[in-house]
Amino acid sequence: MFDKIHDGLFSISRVATWFGGLALLLSAIMVTLDVTARKLFSITISGSDEISGYVFAAGTTWAYSFCLLSRANIRIDALYNLLSIRARALLDMLGLLLLLYYIFLLTRNGWSMFAENWEQNATAQTTLATPLWIPQIFWISGLGFFLLCLSFLTLYGMVSVFRRDWATINRIAGVKSVEEEIVEETHV
Repeated sequence: MFDKIHDGLFSISRVATWFGGLALLLSAIMVTLDVTARKLFSITISGSDEISGYVFAAGTTWAYSFCLLSRANIRIDALYNLLSIRARALLDMLGLLLLLYYIFLLTRNGWSMFAENWEQNATAQTTLATPLWIPQIFWISGLGFFLLCLSFLTLYGMVSVFRRDWATINRIAGVKSVEEEIVEETHV
């Protein structure tokens, strides 16, 4: 059951990452056109920098879950690889719990900011005067999905701790081995 949920969350996060990447590409094109038009014709696409900032914020929060579920986060693992599988699993669980706490606080405070901007119909102090709730809904939904994925992974890991299934914790939350990296990179 846990593996099916994991696969489902991974699939959603992969699609979200592709959409975020496409949005970043389109905003890069918009900024390039703005800079080119400004240089060659002395005209500007007003707000391209603002829009690209919103896209970057939303795209990165949606990519967090993909990074988590594919174990692509960067860690210093020099000593980690020298530890027993049990010690590594316990450290991985500690890392998940600490990250869960941090993301919970971040999401809670982000939601409060979104709700306040929604209620006050606050706008950006820019030429576009974007209602702030619009970009923030994409940002906070990415954080919310990351919190959901992180909560699931923590629960999955805790069940594995009680079962003393250290290999599962390593498979879902541990640092990838060199062999796993090679298989992933050469998989066609």
